[in-house]
Amino acid sequence: MSTTTTSAAATSTIDGTVATDDVATRREPAAHDELEAAAEEPVTAVHDLPPAGKPATTSPGVDWPRLVEAVKESGQYTTTNEAERTTRLVLSALGAHVVGDERVELARRLPEEAARLIASQIPVTCPLTAPEFVDAVAARIEGATRATARWDVSAVLSTLPALVGDDLTSRILAQLPTGYALLFGKADLLTRAA
Repeated sequence: MSTTTTSAAATSTIDGTVATDDVATRREPAAHDELEAAAEEPVTAVHDLPPAGKPATTSPGVDWPRLVEAVKESGQYTTTNEAERTTRLVLSALGAHVVGDERVELARRLPEEAARLIASQIPVTCPLTAPEFVDAVAARIEGATRATARWDVSAVLSTLPALVGDDLTSRILAQLPTGYALLFGKADLLTRAA
């Protein structure tokens, strides 16, 4: 088992406390892990991603390698494999929490491989809170802590608004419990009705 260390300064207040990570250490899953299924593919430049607020329709300009490269850059992962495993895991978890038209539209705007991860999940009847979502992801990553899982979740989810557009991102956030906006790299300014 190898250990990958990603050096970055990150501050989060997702669970009501401020956590600062100067160095996040994460253990890569064993080779038999189901998330190892995809082989590393050549990656093209991230600069071709659509600008924030401009969705890719049926994702013709954004393919799986570009999405993974965007996550790799966002999360400062040292390998493409690590970024890909993280992307698969987080999108699978998200797929269970996005429902209805937003789920269909999200799958339509993402690369085909990402769309399959979203669509293959059985929707939950009651979405997890943002901290519970992070904890659920942490439980699926060997050696992860809440802080490293929060980093991983944010690395993936914060790339989505540039791919799917601000309108769809806002609609997705409206159906999730308060606190997810920070994971998507957005301010959580909406006050929800009680």
